[in-house]
Amino acid sequence: QVQMVESGGGLVQAGGSLRLSCAASGRTFSSYSMGWFRQAPGKEREFVAVISWSGGVTYYADSVKGRFTISRDNAKNTVYLQMNSLKFEDTAVYYCAATPYSGSVSLIKSYQYHIWGQGTQVTVSS
Repeated sequence: QVQMVESGGGLVQAGGSLRLSCAASGRTFSSYSMGWFRQAPGKEREFVAVISWSGGVTYYADSVKGRFTISRDNAKNTVYLQMNSLKFEDTAVYYCAATPYSGSVSLIKSYQYHIWGQGTQVTVSS
């Protein structure tokens, strides 16, 4: 079983950058596709990005494409989300999640993910 802890959130001005990390425990981390989701107050949890188990395939929500980059280091059991050109509307709690399924472009629903971190707050000031 994989357990995950996010870090790297904080307060940043619009246009700034943050890098989120998600450290996972468990020997099977490299067999999971990993995703990032976010949830703003009063809104549904929404898909942000996903990366395949090998790191070779990524897929992004249109709202973050070109600004965010997902990556992973299986040797360190860690997945990252580099967020650049942050906007006020990126403010949310960000969650990493793991799924045993493959097919990154179809893994955009929260119910497809079996294991979740506790979340890290990202606040972008305008």
